[in-house]
Amino acid sequence: MRVAIIGGTGVYDPGLLEGREETTVTTPYGEARVSLGRFRGIEVGFLTRHGPHHSLPPHRVNYRANIRALRDLGFERVLATAAVGSLNPEMKPGEFVLVDQFVDFTRCRESTFFEGGEAGVVHVDFTEPYCPELRASLARAARELEIAAHEGGVYVCTEGPRFETPAEIRAFRILGGDLVGMTNVPEVVLAREANLCYALVAAVTNFAAGISPTPLTHEEVLQVMAANTARLRALLERAVEMVPPVRHCRCGRAAGPAVEG
Repeated sequence: MRVAIIGGTGVYDPGLLEGREETTVTTPYGEARVSLGRFRGIEVGFLTRHGPHHSLPPHRVNYRANIRALRDLGFERVLATAAVGSLNPEMKPGEFVLVDQFVDFTRCRESTFFEGGEAGVVHVDFTEPYCPELRASLARAARELEIAAHEGGVYVCTEGPRFETPAEIRAFRILGGDLVGMTNVPEVVLAREANLCYALVAAVTNFAAGISPTPLTHEEVLQVMAANTARLRALLERAVEMVPPVRHCRCGRAAGPAVEG
């Protein structure tokens, strides 16, 4: 079994890799740097979404290279983290949300592996965007560790890098959004197209614009993430141990043979 972790804002080194080695994977979409090692006998990879020193803003992340690199390295499961703002008063700063749906408001990103041509046109089902087995492992880990983690939430993904306006947040709430962030799409889409299992732990760092009593800052996001690093690391560690050794979900068949190119 091999499990990859994609670290978002504030998660630049999970600190769980034994015998850590760095590798650079060349893909048709560019290069991706991945750390490889083991955790309690399980092969684990780690990829920093925003690159070294948080150098890439959300709209400049090479999502296709990242996901293709993980697939080419043989990973089948991906646990990802992301810092988010909350639209839901029940999902408070400092809490985690195991996302189960998303709404896409991105505009300018390369969002698919399937561009037509000789490979034909491929439409992938997204009724259940996040792997139920991975989400169940995260939920069990959270309950065992007594970590507050909401089991389900709708992630609204915006283009960024600016924060949202209060009017946009009101619109997202009407559409059923619980959380807002800038990175989960197209990452979750590409993972499904690559036949990977994928689950997201969203870490709430603040209430969104118009709900928060103060202006939003990136420094606030980093401060809250730093305060939650130990709990997030513990959750990921336990979830990695709880992932079933054999997949029984539909994720591995989602895109069929089209992904093999």
